Formats: sequence, C-alpha cells, structure tokens
Amino acid sequence: MMTLAISLHVLSAVIWVGGMFFAWMALRPVAANLLEPPLRLPLWRGVFGKFFPWVWLSIISLLGTGYYMAFTLFGSTANFPHFVLIMQGLGILMVLLFMHIFFAPYRRMKQAIDAGDLPTAGKKLGQIRMIIGINLILGLVVVTIGVAGDSLFHLVNG
Repeated sequence: MMTLAISLHVLSAVIWVGGMFFAWMALRPVAANLLEPPLRLPLWRGVFGKFFPWVWLSIISLLGTGYYMAFTLFGSTANFPHFVLIMQGLGILMVLLFMHIFFAPYRRMKQAIDAGDLPTAGKKLGQIRMIIGINLILGLVVVTIGVAGDSLFHLVNG
C-alpha cells in the first residue's frame, strides 16, 4: 500500500508542478509573443479548463497520500519530522492559492471573456499568472524538500 501511495503522490506532484512549469516557462511566453489578446485569452481559458480538473485530482491525491504516508510512518503529527511539517504547510498554502485562482480570477476571467470585456479578462489573466508563478516556486521548493528531507531523514535515522 505504501508503494502505491508514494507512486500516486509523486505522479500528482509531477502533474501539478510540471503543468505549472510548462505553462509558465513555455506556453506563456510563446502565447504572449504570437497571439493578440482576442486569441490569447480564449487559449488560456481553454488551457485552464483542461488543466484545472487535473489540479483538483492532484490536490486530492497529494493530501490523501501525504497524510496516509505521514501517519503510517510517524503515527501522529507530534512525530512528523520537520521536513514533513514544512511540506505540509507549503502544500496547504499552494492549495489555498489554487483555490483562490479557481474561484476568483479564473471565474472572473471567463465571465469577462463571455462579455467581450478583454481588458478585464487580461487583468484577471495577469493575476492568475502571478499566482501560478508563486505556486510554481512553492511547488519546486516542496519537491526539493521532499526529496532532500527524506534522504537526510533516512541518513540520520539509519
């Protein structure tokens, strides 16, 4: 069961963080350089419409498998190693930031596109990009802590 939990946990992190990395580092600059707002905004709406359900699934998987592994290995939150507590805190912050994106600027961006209000839609896309950039950095930090923290924990504790 632990092998399945680890596998789902890692796959979920790869999907979410990798998706943000692709969107930020590859799709964003190309779309900004090649497409005018009347084409760029619907593109992002479509991209987010396809990606965000995967983020929701990743969040459910990450939280479920993360807590399963932590409680199975360490028993209670009092016994969680520092690296697990840091991952948990940053992960929850990432979830909250994503929920803000989903329920506020993304929803308002879609409404503005539907109403033909491209300036407002563009402002909302800018907010989404900024928060995704923050979440991407947090995600890369969490992945690094997870790998390094686990290695150090096992090195110290045999």
